[in-house]
Amino acid sequence: MTEQQLAFHETMDTHEILNFKTVCLLKSKLMQGVVFDQDLRALMEKDVQMTMKHIKELQDSYLHAKLQ
Repeated sequence: MTEQQLAFHETMDTHEILNFKTVCLLKSKLMQGVVFDQDLRALMEKDVQMTMKHIKELQDSYLHAKLQ
């Protein structure tokens, strides 16, 4: 993977997105405990899996980027 260069504001934006995605993940995981509809629970589980994938991708990109 080639190294990307991020400006300071891009680094901060990436950090904010990671924080937002993490809060969304936490909320979805907590709400699964109070949902009784199986279809809704399955949809929420799919959201959790996709959000975890997105967080991992953002973390990988963030770790491989250099601050400009």
